Amino acid sequence: MSEARRVVIAIDGPAASGKSSTAQWVAERLGLRHVDSGALYRAVTVACLRRTGARDAKKWTEDDVLEAATHHVSLVAGERSFLPHLDGALVEAELRGPDVTQLVSVVAAMKKVRAWVNQQVRDAASTHSVVVDGRDIGTAVFPDADVKIFLVADPWERARRRLVQQLQRAPTDEEIAEETDRLVHRDAKDAQQSGQAADAVLLDTTYLTQEEQVDRIVALAKAVTQRGDDTSNA
Repeated sequence: MSEARRVVIAIDGPAASGKSSTAQWVAERLGLRHVDSGALYRAVTVACLRRTGARDAKKWTEDDVLEAATHHVSLVAGERSFLPHLDGALVEAELRGPDVTQLVSVVAAMKKVRAWVNQQVRDAASTHSVVVDGRDIGTAVFPDADVKIFLVADPWERARRRLVQQLQRAPTDEEIAEETDRLVHRDAKDAQQSGQAADAVLLDTTYLTQEEQVDRIVALAKAVTQRGDDTSNA
């Protein structure tokens, strides 16, 4: 895909819908950079946990969290992705810790923090063509994105996929049921940040392999951007 103009592909969807891994693969296929906005929220959560620990998380104020973000978290361009750094270092293992997973929704619901994260993502897109995944990407962050995708899948299937990734084995039905319950409650918490843009393409991945998901998004992106190039050259 040509870098003659900046391209933004926005991928939204609920938790565990496969946004990040799919977006990363799409970016690789198209030669663009991947931005995982959710990783920024996780990095901010890590910064807060380092300050207070999980025990005092209920005392976090919006201004405290925003201060942690602005002083400790940055989004740095890599070869194929923009990656969050904490105090100048990558913290990938900490981002996926259980305390972070439990508290990141609280951080992501804070308006000032959302505004800060959204600006970091927009700054990244001002210098590179990107595939961005997260929440409200196609509505609030990039309402004029070239391509907008909204991924959905049955909660049971989302839970199964998440557990396979976490456990590196086939989960039991009891494990899937517990994770499904957690995801449904997470969906309710995140509902305000999970809306589908009116002009987004809804892609139900329940019965699709990840490769099939990626193939469809890549084909759509190529068609849309080619149409845009043809129009600009007319």
